[in-house]
Amino acid sequence: MKVLGIESTAHTFGIGITNNNKILTNIRDTLTTEKGGMIPNELADHHNEVKHNILKKALQESKLSMKDIDLISYSEGPGMAPALLVGRDFALELSKKHNIKLIGVNHILAHLEIGLNTTKAIDPIFLFCSGANTQVIAHEGDRYRVFGEALSIAIGNALDKFARKIGLGFPGGPKVEQLAKKGKLIDLPYKVKGMDVDFSGIITKAINLYQKGESVEDLCFSLQETCFAMLIEVTERALAHCEKNEVLLIGGVAANKRFSEMLHEMCKARGAKAYTVSLEYAGDQGAMIAYQGYIENKRKQKEFDINPRWRIDEIETFWKTKT
Repeated sequence: MKVLGIESTAHTFGIGITNNNKILTNIRDTLTTEKGGMIPNELADHHNEVKHNILKKALQESKLSMKDIDLISYSEGPGMAPALLVGRDFALELSKKHNIKLIGVNHILAHLEIGLNTTKAIDPIFLFCSGANTQVIAHEGDRYRVFGEALSIAIGNALDKFARKIGLGFPGGPKVEQLAKKGKLIDLPYKVKGMDVDFSGIITKAINLYQKGESVEDLCFSLQETCFAMLIEVTERALAHCEKNEVLLIGGVAANKRFSEMLHEMCKARGAKAYTVSLEYAGDQGAMIAYQGYIENKRKQKEFDINPRWRIDEIETFWKTKT
């Protein structure tokens, strides 16, 4: 089965094509800025501008035409409504024009499943860290359960917010990572509340210290070390609670090498295995939406909408063997 997946939840518009569980192509275009962050209407404009070209490139690279596509899937949520609507509308347009079955899938669920498909992890604790979401997740029973999450701002947005305030542009995470290599540790707030984490206070403190003349390199280093340590702590607790022996780091922030290194160190100490999704599939992209469409292909859907606040623990994972 050949599935075309459309991703448009935030700053990236992507189209991926899969043939069963094999990824044929994964084309994307990401909106970046020198100043400021994500403005919803600008995201929509960007996605509308690039969507036809992204589709053309995806079909060319996979050596397919729309006549070869058996199913179209799109990111139904969660995400930013104006961006989601562009993907939904484009999916509807293609579905009607070429008479192809259409389904909407959960963006976070797609991140988890592409992680399983592209690594050797079998039944891990998922540490999902992206711009808009930070959650510790595991599959229990008939669905994915959230064992801990960010209470205020997600880790990706937290790093982006700091970067934006000090003039690094958007996305800021990669720039923070580079500057952190030259820094040293200074004291910043560390807030773990049970299984949840809170990054709002640490970002406010870091911005205040920057305004007082603190070294940018030291602040970047300390932000990473402190925030990542908080996430590693709750992940280690989830490992023990769920009695699992694997952790899979997924989402855009998984591209951070220091984060991956810290996770591997923790798992080694516990006798567990750590996996990090590859850079190609760490951030938002269409291949994960196509693959999610493939594993949900037997599901029928009559209404096609968006769901900006769609939580992963609302979905029954009918394609998995129930325990």
